[in-house]
Amino acid sequence: MPDIDDILTITEAAEAISSRELSVVELTESLLNRIEDWQSTLNAFITVTADHALDQAQAADAEISAGNYRGPLHGIPFGLKDIYETAQILTTAHSKILEENVPDEDCAPADCLYKAGAILLGKLSTHEFAHGGPAFDLPWPPARNPWNPAHFTGGSSSGSGAAVAAGLVLGAMGSDTGGSVRNPASLCGTVGLKPTYGLISRHGVIPNSYTFDTCGPLTWTVKDSALMLQALVGHDPRDAGSVNCAVPDYSAALNDDIQGLHVGVVRHFWEEDLPANDEVKAAMEMALTVLGDLGAVQEEVRLRPMQDYCDVKIVIAESELFALHHQDFMTRPGDFCAEFLGRSLPAVLFSGSDYVHAQRERRIMLDEMKKVFEYFDVLVTPSQYGPAPLLNGLNTASSFWKNPTIATPFNVAAGPSISVCMGFSESGLPLGLQISGSPFDDARVMQVAHAYEQATPWRDTRPTLEAAQSVEIQAVPPILAQPTEPCDPKIADEVRKMVALQGLSLSEEHLALIDGAAPFAKSRAERLRSKRPYGADLSSTFRF
Repeated sequence: MPDIDDILTITEAAEAISSRELSVVELTESLLNRIEDWQSTLNAFITVTADHALDQAQAADAEISAGNYRGPLHGIPFGLKDIYETAQILTTAHSKILEENVPDEDCAPADCLYKAGAILLGKLSTHEFAHGGPAFDLPWPPARNPWNPAHFTGGSSSGSGAAVAAGLVLGAMGSDTGGSVRNPASLCGTVGLKPTYGLISRHGVIPNSYTFDTCGPLTWTVKDSALMLQALVGHDPRDAGSVNCAVPDYSAALNDDIQGLHVGVVRHFWEEDLPANDEVKAAMEMALTVLGDLGAVQEEVRLRPMQDYCDVKIVIAESELFALHHQDFMTRPGDFCAEFLGRSLPAVLFSGSDYVHAQRERRIMLDEMKKVFEYFDVLVTPSQYGPAPLLNGLNTASSFWKNPTIATPFNVAAGPSISVCMGFSESGLPLGLQISGSPFDDARVMQVAHAYEQATPWRDTRPTLEAAQSVEIQAVPPILAQPTEPCDPKIADEVRKMVALQGLSLSEEHLALIDGAAPFAKSRAERLRSKRPYGADLSSTFRF
């Protein structure tokens, strides 16, 4: 019988629950106590649903005792990023805009997990609307990294990464539009899976970008991710992006035999396009050695520059996000945090033709990537570059517009991508390996990740509360606006004209946010305006 004070994986807990060595109520109470101990340090939760969880746990124990065991998620406690709507439970998107929002229905992923018998422990911190953060000018503080709470978790599934790493939940749901599952997985040392676009229904999940939003699990092991994915996949006509496809047995695919698999090493991403630090480079070389020792055949491959994919993603996604929040931008812009405004308001400069150029370019990129995966089984790179930076003074809105990110190309490619721990920095903070594949080849991506995970010791170490509480946290920093350089008067004039055309009435501080990003936003759009043949279709062309 497992010690109730041990931190269990989903796989370990499922075995103990199914054999009746562990009661669901005992497990749930133990995790609720752990949440109480950690929450003031990590701020991982917005809402803890203790009564709801205990009711579910009692029902699960009764079902299992009666011989009605539903499967490996029955009785497993989990958390939801607070953009997942839950019936009669506060769902805020970590924003003042929705600080009193209590939905009437459960979102599709929550419904799937409930049907599998899983137990909801609460709603987890995010960046505002899964986009702007970390921020200190919101009703709830940002989540902190359990390996060192002075440091960032990665985002936007920040609470999900922190809660899984600290063992407060056995699994959590995040969302990934440009890296938001893999980024916190990388910086918090968990497994984070972005499945193929459309595998998991997004019905009832507050959107960021219709074109790129993907629901995905964060867990401690790859096997746990496979178990969660199995329960979540399925066609849902309520989600226009949902696909109807055969569903493999993901857990059965997790053998360690990757002998002869062709692994494409996208070295230029981390050595040329966005050079990584020495610790990430060294860890990456060690990870490649492990894959080679496992029998994988490695070969360098060149894709487009990372910047190309990020231009496409940002023009499309920020245009969609701006449209989603346009009404609130007109009527209550001051209720958003500065980080969210710094990322989203500059999209006022994108035109309809910019959006079409980006969607057409994406279709060409998808065709190019399809040819790459005709030869390679998976592609490998680092995940978000660690170690995690200090939380205080971090300004992500500024870097968002200026720099590419290494996760985003695989959102544009639409296929599966997973982050697994590939070691630790000298400061004791995690580093991440990213493995990506062709659309609907999720099982293969997890197979390679699992083989790597089993061949390395990184799952043997967890952060401790004692170490986390020993960290001295500085006072809350001042609210950060995006720093600006003197803006070209012509660009500043264009900004004000576009703001007026969109019916916005913005303060000088808000206009300064746009001014600072405007040259970079305009450059992204201009790089996409190459002439393409008439037959270059949109990636989102409607079809039944």
